[in-house]
Amino acid sequence: MACGRGRHARFFLAQGRAVVAVDRDLSGIADLLGDPALEAVAADLEDGRPFSLAGRQFAGVICTNYLHRPLLPALVAAVGPGGALLYETFSEGQQRFGPPHRPEYLLRPGELLDAVAGELTVRAHEQVLVHRPEPAMVQHIAAVR
Repeated sequence: MACGRGRHARFFLAQGRAVVAVDRDLSGIADLLGDPALEAVAADLEDGRPFSLAGRQFAGVICTNYLHRPLLPALVAAVGPGGALLYETFSEGQQRFGPPHRPEYLLRPGELLDAVAGELTVRAHEQVLVHRPEPAMVQHIAAVR
């Protein structure tokens, strides 16, 4: 989700996996667009339209450095049986280190736990200060169906 330059898409394609990469601007993965294992979906995830992948499920759903709260239930629902959700983005406290500063882009304490409650089994969760590539407050979760 919100694949940007395709860091995770590139990794999984290199492992021989099929990948669905979603972003409103696919120019960051333009060099991958001919790969038969890649399904590239141009979609504005914040335009209020229904989630473009609604009804589909995946072995893994990965989202980093992106938060649009209305999308959280759809991402959880997109995790297929035996699949995993890996999610990491900025959390409250990030304001001390740099952008984003606005609350709509910062997870509240425990918010990812709440998002998966009753749907997925949490394998790991933290809200932590990381130091690489630069200091940042993040929350991350690994959860499985």
